[in-house]
Amino acid sequence: MYPFIKRLLDILSSLIVLILLSPFLFIVAILIMIDSRGGVFYKQERIGKNQKPFFLYKFRSMRPESDKGSKITIGSDPRITKIGAFIRQFKIDELPQLINIVKGEMSVVGPRPEVKQYVQLYTEKQLRVLTVKPGLTDFASIQFFNEQEILGKAEDPQKKYIEEVMPQKLELNLHYIEQASFKTDLTVIFRTLLKIIS
Repeated sequence: MYPFIKRLLDILSSLIVLILLSPFLFIVAILIMIDSRGGVFYKQERIGKNQKPFFLYKFRSMRPESDKGSKITIGSDPRITKIGAFIRQFKIDELPQLINIVKGEMSVVGPRPEVKQYVQLYTEKQLRVLTVKPGLTDFASIQFFNEQEILGKAEDPQKKYIEEVMPQKLELNLHYIEQASFKTDLTVIFRTLLKIIS
């Protein structure tokens, strides 16, 4: 019953937010076009439920072709545009993922989807996070809200992400899977909103 109602709420909440925020989203799109050349949206292949790849949508916050470099963003990354820095700070760049939710590729709450490069490093235990739909937010997103700054201070950001940050995030994701419920989802959503506005 929980999966069915969760899916129903995912669709309804995503459609309502998309409709209510459509004027704001339109303004963001215009600002992105004015700020730098390139498209409004950015899509990147991520690994979803049952290891099925899908394209995750975001508002473009970096200069074109930036994804040909590092898959992680650190500190004051020079690839980030001016408007990109603003929309990333308040997680506005993530809002197009509501489309992924409506399409059934994601849920509002669930483990954040990762790129194939890092999924290939998962242990058998860690692969359990791929038994559920990935989400727009999760406990790991809250704990590592300032991940960009954390990696920016590292001598080797890639190594720190793989050896320290990613394992901790996956542990939090596994913990979520074990206690997934409406109450848990509401807790994650509430704590995420508090983190954004604080």
